Amino acid sequence: MRQLSAFLRKEGMELIRTGKIWILLIIFILFGIMNPAIAKLTPWMVETMSDSLAESGMVLTEVKVNAMTSWNQFYKNISMALIIFALMLSGILTTEYQKGTLVNMLTKGLIRWKVVGAKSIASIGLWTVCYWLCYGITYGYNMYFWNNGIASHVAFAAFCVYLLGIWVMLLILLISTLLNTASGVLAVTGVAVIASYVAGMFGKIGEYLPIRLLSAGNLLAGSMSPEDFWKAIAVALASGVVFFVLSVACFNRKNIG
Repeated sequence: MRQLSAFLRKEGMELIRTGKIWILLIIFILFGIMNPAIAKLTPWMVETMSDSLAESGMVLTEVKVNAMTSWNQFYKNISMALIIFALMLSGILTTEYQKGTLVNMLTKGLIRWKVVGAKSIASIGLWTVCYWLCYGITYGYNMYFWNNGIASHVAFAAFCVYLLGIWVMLLILLISTLLNTASGVLAVTGVAVIASYVAGMFGKIGEYLPIRLLSAGNLLAGSMSPEDFWKAIAVALASGVVFFVLSVACFNRKNIG
């Protein structure tokens, strides 16, 4: 466990040194603030535009906002936040290959699976902090300005998207053990996610695909129920474990340096 702890500390220092942790924290904090801010400013923006639109023959009725308006913004923005997160961490292993930093550590006895373990813990840990910070800010402002009680299954919906983020990071880690460049990792990850999204449009296969978790925002308005996501959750958990096991197996056989 000493090797794992030491490599984890190295990962933490690397995230701090490169500034990635601060950039991601700022981005997720801004998204968390922006969700209720946009909802709060919507009536003012509509009122500002109403006069000019009235001259064009368009009449705008009064806009009423509540916690649901803010939560809708949250689920629109979180997909963008996840993309940014994936972009920032796409080189989590490939950067090590290019710099050759793993060669010395592995030759000195660092066990390979601990590299994969530390990388997965670091990425999932950072995702956990960033995601729940964004969620907590939005939740707090919504509770202050309105009432979160108007939305159904708030915590469960948030968990679904959180799980999707973990699934994406484990997928990136697996692809990183197969490819040597961050651009290649991003391309394959993007194709896999898009293919999953397209496949979900046909038949009942969409019920089993992890990408379905991104639509968990529909739970808040009651248009979907938790039962609609259990299959996708089960597949996300099972495939996530498979991704990690395959990552270890592939990395053990990978020629580094």
